[in-house]
Amino acid sequence: MAISNVGPSFSATSGVNAPPSSTPPSPPAVGYDDFLRLLIAEIQNQDPTAPTDPTQYMSQLASFSTVAQQVRTNATLDALLSAQATSFIGKTVTSADGKTAGLVVSVTFSTGGGAIATLKDGSQVVLGPGVTISAS
Repeated sequence: MAISNVGPSFSATSGVNAPPSSTPPSPPAVGYDDFLRLLIAEIQNQDPTAPTDPTQYMSQLASFSTVAQQVRTNATLDALLSAQATSFIGKTVTSADGKTAGLVVSVTFSTGGGAIATLKDGSQVVLGPGVTISAS
């Protein structure tokens, strides 16, 4: 079972008049209630002369529960990253090579896990090893 783009990308910006994200997070394709409805429909419509093995139902339910837990974990991690991002806003960032420095006005995270700080002058710094963050 392949899962792509489980968590939405998000950004934190300084100021209360920041524009909203242009793409809202997409909900999971099938929710827990939908899964249970499908499971009940499958049970009601199965051939009584050749019933399905009940362990298959339990396996499907266990798999879905695992995916649901992973989605909740990703949401928690996204909230933690967002909280960390807001702590960078208003601080001075210097790139690893020392060529780019400035005041952070926003931080954006992508679903790939990369954090990018946008500076007051419009330049961007990828937050990673060697980047210095200091109080302004």
